[in-house]
Amino acid sequence: MDSADKEYTVIVDPAVNDRMFDHFEFLAKVSESAAERILDSLVEDIYSLERMPYRNPVFNRPYVKSGKYRYMVSCERYLIVYQIIDDTVFIDDIQDSRQADKKSLLYP
Repeated sequence: MDSADKEYTVIVDPAVNDRMFDHFEFLAKVSESAAERILDSLVEDIYSLERMPYRNPVFNRPYVKSGKYRYMVSCERYLIVYQIIDDTVFIDDIQDSRQADKKSLLYP
């Protein structure tokens, strides 16, 4: 199988789901249609990682092991932070890039 044809399994950490649910519940109070558009885009971007997850840059922060994570920008402001282990992509955080790093699920 050509590496471009390889398909990865994508797993979203339950803590990411919980945090994003709270975020979208809040956003929907302001604009339900905007919340739906952002959620749809995030889901589409997350599952695009089934193909070629190495296409995105390495996520370098002082509080994480260098080279462990990669990230994808979604909806112009969200960082989908993930790691690749064998044939699986683990979504470990989704960050609003406008917020401080200390709100990251990866922060010790």
